[in-house]
Amino acid sequence: MGAQIRVYRQKIASTTSMGKIFKAMELIASSRIGKARARVSASLPYANAITRAVTAVASQSEVEHPLTTEPESIRRAAVLVLTADRGLAGSYSAGVLKQAEHLVELLHSEDKDVKTYLVGRKAQAYFDFRGREYAKVWTGGTDAPDFETARELGKILLQDFAEEFEAGGVDEIHVVFTQFKSMVVQEPTVIRLLPLEVVEGESETPADELLPLYEYEPEPEQVLDALLPRYIESRIFNAMLQAAASELAARQRAMKSAGDNAKDLIEKYTRLRNNARQAEVTQELSEIVAGADALNG
Repeated sequence: MGAQIRVYRQKIASTTSMGKIFKAMELIASSRIGKARARVSASLPYANAITRAVTAVASQSEVEHPLTTEPESIRRAAVLVLTADRGLAGSYSAGVLKQAEHLVELLHSEDKDVKTYLVGRKAQAYFDFRGREYAKVWTGGTDAPDFETARELGKILLQDFAEEFEAGGVDEIHVVFTQFKSMVVQEPTVIRLLPLEVVEGESETPADELLPLYEYEPEPEQVLDALLPRYIESRIFNAMLQAAASELAARQRAMKSAGDNAKDLIEKYTRLRNNARQAEVTQELSEIVAGADALNG
């Protein structure tokens, strides 16, 4: 009986220690989520402004630009998957990977090859475990992304888009990430970056707002050449920021739930320990009474 009490004491001590870790991680995520949300909000005006500029140039000119023109046939698509570097965030990375799997299946059903780019160690581990190929992976800092990574991603994707199919080029580019809508709702989302598909954020331009009129100097083709890489960079960076805010929100929820479960386990083990101690005391009293009766007999 004493051994059973020691086991419950050890379980209570280990669960209490884990509960402190969960609480600390919840507080860290809570302290960082505000900054992450502010970065998302700060990135939207620039992303939406450059989107309006690109849309205006593409729609008000008669130019056919490879970045804005739908190709006759799409033979290969690039898929950029944004996940987390670390776990303990609930189903955050699993939701993104599931959405990516659906997209890849859809592309394959349309007889398109898929060239995959990964961001985050969770995506890398998922593909490595299944023996699947990917073109390149970026790890480190998924919960605090920097613009240089987005710039590098945009440069590589645009290079692939400009390459011929026979040289490993792609005809369209998709991004799979988690869109941050609120502290409670984060939704795995797929957007097509190229050929140009305008995707506005929460501060979307109203439908009745007229696009600005531009006079081009130099020609529209050169304007698009200069604007579209920045458009891609801004959209990728905004997706990375939304993914980071979603990751922190998911981790905060997961750690709070884990902390609550730890409290429930501690209460359960405490009750079982007390029951074992009561049973031990009852057994000792029974043995004393039985010994006294034997002596009296």
